[in-house]
Amino acid sequence: MSDRASDAVQRSAQGRIGILTVNNPPVNALAAAVRDGIKAGVEAFGGDPNIDAIVLIGGGRTFIAGADIREFGKPPQGANLNDVIAAMENCPKIVVAALHGTPLGGGLETALGAHYRVALPTTRVGLPEVHLGLLPGAGGTQRLPRLTGAKYALDAILSGRHIPAPEAKSKGIVDALVEGDLLAGAVAHAQMLVVQKAPRRRVRDLAVTLESPDLFKDTEKAIARRARGFKAPWNIIKCVQAACELSFDEGIKRERELFVELVTSQESAAQRYYFFAEREAAKVLDVPSDTPQREIRSAGIVGAGTMGGGIAMNFANAGIPVTLLEVKQEALERGLKTIRTNYENTAKRGGMKAEDVDKRMALIKPTLSYDDLKEADVIIEAVFETMEVKEGVFKKLDEIARPGAVLATNTSGLDVNQIANYTKRPGDVIGMHFFSPANVMKLLENVRGKATQKDVIATVMSLSKKIGKIPVLVGVCEGFVGNRMLRQRGVQSAYMLEEGALPQQVDKVIYDFGFPMGPFAMSDLAGNDVGWRIRQGKKEKEQRNVRYTGYIADAICELGRFGQKTGAGYYKYDLPDRTPIPDPEVEKIIEDTSKKLGITRRAISDQEILERCLYPMVNEGAKILAEGMAQRSLDIDVIWVNGYGWPVYRGGPMWWADNVVGLKTVHDALLKYRDASGDPFWEPAPLLRKLVQDGKKFSTV
Repeated sequence: MSDRASDAVQRSAQGRIGILTVNNPPVNALAAAVRDGIKAGVEAFGGDPNIDAIVLIGGGRTFIAGADIREFGKPPQGANLNDVIAAMENCPKIVVAALHGTPLGGGLETALGAHYRVALPTTRVGLPEVHLGLLPGAGGTQRLPRLTGAKYALDAILSGRHIPAPEAKSKGIVDALVEGDLLAGAVAHAQMLVVQKAPRRRVRDLAVTLESPDLFKDTEKAIARRARGFKAPWNIIKCVQAACELSFDEGIKRERELFVELVTSQESAAQRYYFFAEREAAKVLDVPSDTPQREIRSAGIVGAGTMGGGIAMNFANAGIPVTLLEVKQEALERGLKTIRTNYENTAKRGGMKAEDVDKRMALIKPTLSYDDLKEADVIIEAVFETMEVKEGVFKKLDEIARPGAVLATNTSGLDVNQIANYTKRPGDVIGMHFFSPANVMKLLENVRGKATQKDVIATVMSLSKKIGKIPVLVGVCEGFVGNRMLRQRGVQSAYMLEEGALPQQVDKVIYDFGFPMGPFAMSDLAGNDVGWRIRQGKKEKEQRNVRYTGYIADAICELGRFGQKTGAGYYKYDLPDRTPIPDPEVEKIIEDTSKKLGITRRAISDQEILERCLYPMVNEGAKILAEGMAQRSLDIDVIWVNGYGWPVYRGGPMWWADNVVGLKTVHDALLKYRDASGDPFWEPAPLLRKLVQDGKKFSTV
């Protein structure tokens, strides 16, 4: 055994029980040294006449938490995990895995190679590889069904969920729960097995229970919509089916083939990139991780509408008391009723216990008085999206908020610097742009103003995670990052309707790319009247500066077609299922508009639609990066995956441009559309030009 292996896996003994302790902080990932150390340790103890059984345990806060995914795509080093597991299974001594923390992925697969498993009751196990576009590649799809039956194993692997230890015990994944000291309990269990002359029970030798001959066909139907565009779920189904129909060795071979197919796929590369990107996005480059934070023990929300109520729920869900302010009793009662209904619906679906509804509601204190916000540690404004209204709110907050309170605006695009200047404490002001519905959507665009203090940034980024959000820090510009890029897609979508496309064609291209819906279906869902009212104030200005985008949208709204809520928008809707139905009346509006504008309609290809919708977004992303409105290209990707439905198996718009399309392709297409139209809209961003010239990517910026 090499020194490297002995550092990562330490050997000791208690009586005649050999102990292998994995020591690879912080989470004991299955790096080459760990794999080598386990294999060497099992073989050494297996041949030691003074050892009767072996306990494999994790040092620190967890058993092996999974594979070292940074090794993926690199030349293999050290022992193969399948060989490590085989060494455990074939060891002449009983091997007991002692589990605590989060034995996930390769960690659970390693444990399944032991003859028996014990765990602390707080342990959570699982095979979450599906979230990386992968499947368990070290026998997980073959061993788990042999313990639990095919149906449970299939559901567990497809969901990638973390399974609590008591449930794992009830399903046979874990043999016993240990109260108190895990090592002592595991050693005692191993000693008991030795005394009882228990067999070396290899999971691979167990039969698989197939509950229904239609299980795999039914599962494919059930996941068809949510697994659209992904590869891993379909390969997982094939693997579990192989466990039922093939011998263990043949099943392992099939699992390997299907794993390799995924690990070399673009989809998995994108998902693995995103896994790291989401974690990096929480880090602020010029705010050190040890920056002191302000203590947040209570929150205040100004506005009990849809957004304010949703934000209040986030704090209550995290156990943070929140005071919810409205100016009228009727509005306050309506907001509280909506919050309670949301909680009750969650409880009905099994998402929370019925008794928790009242516990959460008790954390939300309604008020009509600003004075009740005086002691709040953070106050978030969630009122109507006009600067005049926000000015009044922040001047009032400046009067009553305690010194050191964080004052946040939920604006989706107004100038945070201007809002901050309505106070005498602009350093305490920050944007917290929640996405609707705020109690569901994970993204939180935190907007740093010119004066925002670093401890406020650190506090809000940390707080975001406490209330269950994925935070990304952005700068102050119109629309911030997400909406600013979305605007570019909207412009071209509108133009293409005038030039020859129909809403259903544009939407289908975007849906087929992987978005949950296209721009026109999305507008119908959000309400077409929202943009219409905004355009009324901007129309003359826009017409002077750029080609106006709202002719068709305005004509639709003038007929009262505001979208799903009125039963008609760009589509017709048969309530209550709200399926969009193409409408000849809309087609006539579009054709009439083209005639009025003097545009001869033409056939527009799906490829042109895709390019004109997505390439301008990438180009705008380049401008955002150059201006420093986003720290890194990965921040933009995290915003788009979590806030706007960009398919995670395509990584994000900037990763997609870097690694799938290629920046030169995007750049050259922009020039092609510029030259054909004469529209400066298509001018490539200077950063994009430079990266193409230098042969670099956004990820290098």
